[in-house]
Amino acid sequence: MAPQTGGEKKFKSLTKKQLQMLEKLLLEERKRVLKELGQWDETLNNGQQGADGDLSSYSFHMADQGTDAMEREKAFLFASKEGRFLWHVNQALRRLYKTPETFGQCQHCEGEIAIERLEALPHARYCIDCKQREEDAKK
Repeated sequence: MAPQTGGEKKFKSLTKKQLQMLEKLLLEERKRVLKELGQWDETLNNGQQGADGDLSSYSFHMADQGTDAMEREKAFLFASKEGRFLWHVNQALRRLYKTPETFGQCQHCEGEIAIERLEALPHARYCIDCKQREEDAKK
């Protein structure tokens, strides 16, 4: 983590009202993701049991087997993505509850993450400049 120099952003703690608003946003996101994961769980479990109640995963036609497999794969991929997002939301809630005085501080440059960024992405760990550098480095 780089120390602050004269031209860089300084970190200013968020107000109690801002922290409460971000907590609410994070809890709403968490609730939404858990609901979404519940739907994917149903989709995955329903794929194992046919409409007639048969627990066999064998379809009557080969094309149905392919479609069923593709649907299960798609549901698994979406559920995996939502699961990773849930992890990030939970990590943000942990940071908020454990060290509220540093919530909103960039974990790279230790500068301030703009409140507008946090309102749009309450689980953000980096300021926009550090996140952009990280994305550019991946290219």
